[in-house]
Amino acid sequence: MSEQLLFILKLCLLALLYLFFFRVLRAVWAEVRAPSPAGAPARAVAAVPGPVAPASGQEVRRGRRYRPPELTVLEPEAQRGATFPLGDEATIGRAAGCQVTLDDTYVSQLHARVFTRDGSYLIEDLGSTNGTYLNRQKVSGPMVVQKGDRIQVGNTVLELR
Repeated sequence: MSEQLLFILKLCLLALLYLFFFRVLRAVWAEVRAPSPAGAPARAVAAVPGPVAPASGQEVRRGRRYRPPELTVLEPEAQRGATFPLGDEATIGRAAGCQVTLDDTYVSQLHARVFTRDGSYLIEDLGSTNGTYLNRQKVSGPMVVQKGDRIQVGNTVLELR
């Protein structure tokens, strides 16, 4: 082989090595930093009519106190009954910065997010390894979640109440 060809191959190998390190650093950075609504990928979602949650959790409706929606753990048995109140946006994952922190090895650091849009709650997968399921259907884009729906992330099953 000529020396010029060897030099070009060395440069290509060096470029591939730098690309590999860049991808690793980018993956680590995505796992470590907290998600932000501005940083989330923009996807078109049709407006779905639904009840609008009041701004204050203390608002009274028809003589009863308003309770904001929450996610309740149904499975596994060891975590059953744990509840996580939902605001305008909540992330689900193993990372300490998540609003719904789950101790499940099959859950990604930043697994999914639940957010409101036009008065409805939606869920979207954040590129998790094992996927997110809504009523046993894989979540491929933002999907509407209603009370009583079941969300599965890893081996953990949550219900919106």
